[in-house]
Amino acid sequence: MPKVILSADSTCDLSEEWIEKYKVQIQPLHIILDGKDYRDSIDIKPDDIFSTYEKEGKLPQTAAPNIAEYMNHFKKWTDKGYEVIHISLGSSLSSAYQNSCIAAEELGHVYPIDSGNLSTGMGLLVIEAGDRIGQGMEAKDIRDDIIALKEKVNTSFIIDKLTYLHEGGRCTAIEAFSANLLNIRPSIEVDNASGKMNVGKKYRGNTAKVLKRYGADRLSKHKDTVINRIIITHSGTAPENITLLKNVIEETATCKEIHVMRAGCTISSHCGPNTLGLMYLSH
Repeated sequence: MPKVILSADSTCDLSEEWIEKYKVQIQPLHIILDGKDYRDSIDIKPDDIFSTYEKEGKLPQTAAPNIAEYMNHFKKWTDKGYEVIHISLGSSLSSAYQNSCIAAEELGHVYPIDSGNLSTGMGLLVIEAGDRIGQGMEAKDIRDDIIALKEKVNTSFIIDKLTYLHEGGRCTAIEAFSANLLNIRPSIEVDNASGKMNVGKKYRGNTAKVLKRYGADRLSKHKDTVINRIIITHSGTAPENITLLKNVIEETATCKEIHVMRAGCTISSHCGPNTLGLMYLSH
């Protein structure tokens, strides 16, 4: 069986259970808050970010690992005769993929993959790669399979408040104020062709009403197919919101597995608390 190691940026947002199952080697992104550099979800947690913002009005910047960091990360395995499959945060959102490619070219035996996605949207690709490693596939063939799967990833989420997006420079003060005032909650969708994030349908109303409509809108188009795995990803929310979204999935789609995962610091610092999303692979 080929010696293949699975690696991913911390933005895959997989739970410890899944990381351990597939022995995923995580390369953390940087969270820079109040002049200090932290490793995503290792030295700092999302609730630390939310607490700092509530108390001090400060939000972090996020940064990709540099080339040297990727070199050191990969070299631990290539020096032992392994080939490395590395799945990165989408290149439209970060320089992580570009940096990993430069390191891979220098070392050899490393196969970087641009997920074209974020959070558990890229996490789904990590899981698929892990399954193929378990089947004994060659690294090059795994890379080709995962690249082909990118266009099947469905990633979307509902933003509770636009405050964090505004503070991070991703929407104007007027947009944020108007949405918050009118209780409008936009859905954000990842274009799996370009990897860019787009504003989808805008919902108005309380959390329960919005989540029901959002879930039904996303999944009703798949009612005649079976979805193998749906991940509900959140940035910290009330348990009843997760239960509600699970119920919507069970009522709307035929799904073999439903999993719940919490977004890490990189994603949470941009979307803020109480964000929820659905990620799955369509046929």
